[in-house]
Amino acid sequence: MTPFKQKIFVAYFDEMPQRIGREIVVDGVKIAVFRLLDDRVKAIGGVCPHTQGPLAEGIVSGEYVYCPLHDFKVSLLDGAVQEPDDGYVATYDTAIDDDKVYIYV
Repeated sequence: MTPFKQKIFVAYFDEMPQRIGREIVVDGVKIAVFRLLDDRVKAIGGVCPHTQGPLAEGIVSGEYVYCPLHDFKVSLLDGAVQEPDDGYVATYDTAIDDDKVYIYV
């Protein structure tokens, strides 16, 4: 059985610049939300698992965000931290409905 997921409003789509993260906090958990160059929206855990860097402040390149504290990249698709580091951050489903961006937690 799939647990019920809460739909959380993030922003209006047109107000989200491409490649710049937006941090939201849900129940004390930081989540980084990004609008990619192709207008997809991706959301991942907002804290780097190694340096506790704020991922919403990282630089986006393609489908990755670079942690602002140590420059290792984190996949916006599956949350995997790329070599030479390792680890994962959570990923979240997103939706765009009537120009509003939502995540599911």
